[in-house]
Amino acid sequence: MELPIVSNAMLIGDQRKFLSMLLTLKCVLDPDTSEPTDSLTEPAVAFCQRVGSKATTVSEIVGTKDEAVYQAIEQGIQRVNKNAAARPYRIQKWAILQRDFSISGGELGPTMKVKRLTVLDKYKDIIDSFYQEQKK
Repeated sequence: MELPIVSNAMLIGDQRKFLSMLLTLKCVLDPDTSEPTDSLTEPAVAFCQRVGSKATTVSEIVGTKDEAVYQAIEQGIQRVNKNAAARPYRIQKWAILQRDFSISGGELGPTMKVKRLTVLDKYKDIIDSFYQEQKK
């Protein structure tokens, strides 16, 4: 895996000008409810430490746009893009979501497959922001 801190990555590009991606981070599941918590898993915290971040929660990373983690993810995406056959296959924009996908959140089905239409609807504002024309 290119980025061991990433739990889920959903590529978006259907009927769009370029590819984008939604990412979730590996977090500890609540032992009673199996709900994703805000706490990163030990390997995810280790990844943060390796790249120079002290973050231990998803909200720390997303809330402050933790520079070390965002830079490491951007570098990982650039490495993936280098292997892309052509420019249209490169990921141009991405975002880290506040919460990992879950069955109770509606993003995962009973077999743990991502429900793409649900995710596209639930995170529509973030996805739309990728594709809004830059106003000058």
